[in-house]
Amino acid sequence: AARNPPSSSAHVVFHAFIVASARVMGFLTGFIVAVDTFTSKFLGCDAVIAVLLVYAGVRLWRWLGQDMLSPHSDTLKVIVVPGEEESSKELPGRRKFDYEKEWGASKSSVPCWDPATMDYLGEVPAHSADDVRKAVARARVAQQKWAESSFSKRRQLLRVIQRFILENAETIATVACRESGKTVIDAMVGEILVTLEKLRWVTVYGEQYLVPEYRDSGLMNMHKTSRVEWVPVGVVGAIVPWNYPFHNVFNPLIAALFSGNAIIIKVSEYASWSTKYYGQVIKRCLEAVGAPTDLVQFAIGYSDTGCTLVSEVDKVIFVGSVGVGRKVMEHASQTLTPVILELGGKDPFIVCDDADPKELAQLVVRGAFQNMGQNCAGPERFIVYDKVYEEFCKHVTDLVKSMRQGPALSSDFIDCGACVHPPSLEGYQRFVDDAVSKGARVLTGGKRNKEFPAGQFFEPTVLADVTEDMLIAKEETFGPILSIFRVKGNNDDEAIRLANNCRFALSSCAHSGDQQRAARICAKLEAGMSSVNDVEGTTYLSQSLPFGGFKDSGFGRFAGPEGLRGLCNERAIVQNRVAFLKPSIPRPIAYPANGKGAAFCMALNQLLYGCTVTARLRGIVDIIFASLPT
Repeated sequence: AARNPPSSSAHVVFHAFIVASARVMGFLTGFIVAVDTFTSKFLGCDAVIAVLLVYAGVRLWRWLGQDMLSPHSDTLKVIVVPGEEESSKELPGRRKFDYEKEWGASKSSVPCWDPATMDYLGEVPAHSADDVRKAVARARVAQQKWAESSFSKRRQLLRVIQRFILENAETIATVACRESGKTVIDAMVGEILVTLEKLRWVTVYGEQYLVPEYRDSGLMNMHKTSRVEWVPVGVVGAIVPWNYPFHNVFNPLIAALFSGNAIIIKVSEYASWSTKYYGQVIKRCLEAVGAPTDLVQFAIGYSDTGCTLVSEVDKVIFVGSVGVGRKVMEHASQTLTPVILELGGKDPFIVCDDADPKELAQLVVRGAFQNMGQNCAGPERFIVYDKVYEEFCKHVTDLVKSMRQGPALSSDFIDCGACVHPPSLEGYQRFVDDAVSKGARVLTGGKRNKEFPAGQFFEPTVLADVTEDMLIAKEETFGPILSIFRVKGNNDDEAIRLANNCRFALSSCAHSGDQQRAARICAKLEAGMSSVNDVEGTTYLSQSLPFGGFKDSGFGRFAGPEGLRGLCNERAIVQNRVAFLKPSIPRPIAYPANGKGAAFCMALNQLLYGCTVTARLRGIVDIIFASLPT
């Protein structure tokens, strides 16, 4: 009988692999059956549903629970007793502030008032140039101590602030409303919620972006480690606007302190009153964790105060208009002080022909009239396709007409508050009048609210048939005007052209029944941020993302890793992997030259970077010959 040929080693290995695979599959099948039986019997669902529920639970924990891994029960409690102005909904008997007669009467103080009621809130002393220099000097001393603090200590400070905000949200909102005229809901969302989210993100994730980052050392440095260290710049100067008096203070403060810096915040002269209460809060929180209280200070005053601050600090964050941003940059250039500029935007909100205008109406109106439209990143140009244009105008206008305007602290049923900046009220009217003169239609609003002649109220306004030649299509509105542009032909390319025909490039969004279509449109929009099928402000709720734009919207970023690292100087360091290694210069390239240096370098390049194995082997031979004594 013929004998079977002996099995080769390859056949044996293959057979063993098949057997092992079968056993593994058998085990997995049995395990899945057992899990399915268990979940069906005790949970009333099959194994797939159970796995999905477990996965969802893990994700939910990652999103909501990581900041609770450390014991918050140990977080120190801070108490700041508010005064009548900070806590009362009404201030009866107060005299009314007359902006036309009283504003600018003195450069030594800043008058303060409630823009909704015009109640006079007193004056805050303006800081001189010498005051600012002294504040920076104190901040430098405090920062040198704080730079040595541990991340654990910095997290403790942020948790103390977080606890205070949660326990005193109503007072914080009342102060913000009295300072800026916004509604309590606008304050809870735009002032408090986003600040708490920033605190959460920095507390949980901030450290990993500020510890040394090790990188590839390269072939010539393979015996060394290479790392980047993030060193605090020192004293940060933040010049912030008046639209969000609480968040505009705490937003740069959180990033600056966690990255090891001190910060001096120059608030707007139109939002100085609230610094009295917020300043007490900050001081008490710093004291609670044993941090130097001079780490955070306010600079209050006019343009001279800001100019001095720019000249004295180590880095400037400026949030404001393009015109003032240019002056800040010009002034900073004299001392080569680096700047981050966030200069506002004119964000497009694209509504495609397959979107549902009725479904979008609430989102549209919230985006346009949150904080009375006084938002850096907020939709100003609603670019709507022909097919859904009239339906969009109707649903949006009907909703806006149902909104109630008035002093925000007077009722819980107020939808729209007052505007902060008196000169802007004239600007809004100029925008409306220009647009109407060129063919736009006022669907509702369009003028100051005569029901409240004493307050700074402009009616929530909807403008239809806005075209690119109108002033409101070109200049930042920063106010309660919803402008609607028509996309003729329902063409995506035309919508993108309209959106990009703008000197600003801060944020954007696009809406379609097909999410992939909306995503493709967003990918072609010229903007630093974009949201697919949601209002653009949602990007700010993801504090892991950098905030900022380009073109006339400025440059540089805050929020996210980029925001933390942007307040540091990068320091690159290489170091021997073991201490006994000593640097040396190969003889062929040492001084004095021996005539073989060029040959040695060429051989070294071939050895390290040659394109073939042969070339690298040849490099070894050439190095040996180049290294032989002459």
